Amino acid sequence: MPAMMNRPDLPATRDIVLVGGGHTHALILRRWGMRPLAGARLTLINPGPTAAYSGMLPGHIAGHYARDQLDIDLVKLARFAGARVILGAANGLDRDAREVHVPSRPPVGFDLCSIDIGITSAMPDLPGFRQHAVPAKPLGPFATAWQHFLSGEGPANVAVIGAGVAGAELSLAMAHALRRAERPFNLTLLERESALTGLNASGRRQLLESLGNAGIHLREHVEITKVAQDHITLANADTIPAEFVTGAAAARPAPWLSECGLATEAGFLRVNPTLQTSDQAIFAVGDCAHLSHAPRPKAGVYAVRQAPVLFDNLRAACTGARMRSYRPQGDYLKLVSLGGKSAIGSRFGLTSSGPLMWRWKDRIDQKFMDKFRTLPAMTPPPLPRDRTSDLAATLGPKPMCGGCGAKVGRAALAAQIGRPERPGRSDVELLPGDDAALLRTGGVRQVLTTDHLRAFVDDPVVMTRIAAIHALGDIWAMGAAPQAATANLILPRLAPPLQERTLREIMEAARDVMTQAGAEIVGGHTSVGAELTIGFSITGLCDSAPITLGGARPGDALILTKPIGTGVIMAAEMSGEAEGGWVATALTHMQQPQTGAARVLAGAHAMTDVTGFGLIGHLTGMCEASGTSAVIDPGQIPYLAGAETLAALGIRSTLFPENRRIAPWITESPRNDLLFDPQTAGGLLAAVSADRADALCAALIDAGYPAARIGHLEAGPPYVTLA
Repeated sequence: MPAMMNRPDLPATRDIVLVGGGHTHALILRRWGMRPLAGARLTLINPGPTAAYSGMLPGHIAGHYARDQLDIDLVKLARFAGARVILGAANGLDRDAREVHVPSRPPVGFDLCSIDIGITSAMPDLPGFRQHAVPAKPLGPFATAWQHFLSGEGPANVAVIGAGVAGAELSLAMAHALRRAERPFNLTLLERESALTGLNASGRRQLLESLGNAGIHLREHVEITKVAQDHITLANADTIPAEFVTGAAAARPAPWLSECGLATEAGFLRVNPTLQTSDQAIFAVGDCAHLSHAPRPKAGVYAVRQAPVLFDNLRAACTGARMRSYRPQGDYLKLVSLGGKSAIGSRFGLTSSGPLMWRWKDRIDQKFMDKFRTLPAMTPPPLPRDRTSDLAATLGPKPMCGGCGAKVGRAALAAQIGRPERPGRSDVELLPGDDAALLRTGGVRQVLTTDHLRAFVDDPVVMTRIAAIHALGDIWAMGAAPQAATANLILPRLAPPLQERTLREIMEAARDVMTQAGAEIVGGHTSVGAELTIGFSITGLCDSAPITLGGARPGDALILTKPIGTGVIMAAEMSGEAEGGWVATALTHMQQPQTGAARVLAGAHAMTDVTGFGLIGHLTGMCEASGTSAVIDPGQIPYLAGAETLAALGIRSTLFPENRRIAPWITESPRNDLLFDPQTAGGLLAAVSADRADALCAALIDAGYPAARIGHLEAGPPYVTLA
């Protein structure tokens, strides 16, 4: 069945925060997209844009699955669910304030909270483990570290600490991968007690046989005293050579769970049959939870089956409905990979092994992942029956892009807000083509600008940072130092507590960005409207002559300080076609301030920030103001990850057609079309002396900016051509 889009005209009254992108929460997001709850604002907090599915990890380590086949794209999933995404690792929870703490951002308020952050197999008490070993969980970092090690050459010495089912399965997968890589290896599986106690006698016998056939050395009843760079030391003074060491024995909860005042069992959150902790507003699921009414081992099958119960109970807590109880099954099918495409299956005391078991496991895993790979199409609310004949055509086939893609095109803007008549006063200077005005008070030169953005990211903190950096761009581009700012906010309809939370997040983020830039927020204005819009009016001071668009000279080199492609990536994100990793990278670049870049480029002849008119549009403006032409090399321009792929699929931002008209003589192609892609909080484009360009690029790169020399200026009409 198609998913229904959330109603933006209905105010949110309750905040539900999901901490962690574990299997249960991933399924909650999918269900929420199919059946949203009016009045509830859903938020997901997770360290990264994806979550790895544990069931397919051994297959990936063995080489049967590509890395991306393991990942659940949480950004796409959250867009489908209409949920906010906050990319960061939660490290605390304040029960009294009803807040989740995430580093480098204001706390995230909640009315209801659910925790699904999994476990780690790190062994911090084992000397040397932190420095020289890689825990098998979290899965993402482990998979990355293993692929790096596997790509090496020569003999491989590997050790796996923990000979439970997980450790044995991992060892078999690693041995298979090393054989495929034709690397001789010595792989040791270590256990301080007896190995494979989680299987019945038949399953244990078959798995022990598989370990022997794979050439894996099993050492039981050993005590490890130290992990070194190239070996492990045992209590009896024996040493085991190992350049790659992983731990699969421990199941440790995050330390902060024991520090938030909730009842725990060995550090795991105790939950009752309704999956609530000792605080009824806080739920916990997956491996980080302890089922106090029915203790069970840590296994993904329980997390998956908790999802429908948690989904119903979160809704019940908001609506007053009756809650459900979760009753875990007593036994479940255990499918253990044997390295190659073979597996052991065990349940109810019966055991079978072979390729058929692997195909069964693969079918189960692929069926689970297919829930997230193919999401039902979102169905927009129907148009009114009585409407004008051209209403549907005006709306278009897709929603309007946010950010710069929601702005008016260059031609229409120039026609209505072109250079106005001079006001006849000497203290105001209107600079040709520049977005900021220059005010003179006594001997002081002050730059004034304003800008705002519709929210295209649901996290108000990230959106505020982007909007602030976007508005500061005109100040930096003129070589001015940011001085003071006022905030202009339109908040969506929210219940008063949610309104207060959102406003606090926005203002804390705004103050942080402005303070780092050297400016102070001195006031502002708020109103309530259909959607979140964030804007700033900013002044800056010029200690020397301002850098304008009109100072460029023939022979100057062109430097760009940020990659392009934000428009196409955010357009694809809105339609669910962008990978979460691409979106996260684009957001990171949009949140990078240009303070350091502006300082390096202080001697530029001309400079502008690349925003809504795209690279070609803003470069054309520089050429028009300076009386030059420009030649750029698309092969030298930095592009955001995923931008060219999405452009090749025909994805374009809303403002693209208007931008494309600026230079119709440029041949159409996915890469060339990105030159017209509207940018949000884009980089600085500077015209500098050619003999200084390479040194300036090097200085920018040293300062953390992915800058590039992309072309040069020539004498001639104000056109842009490609090299």
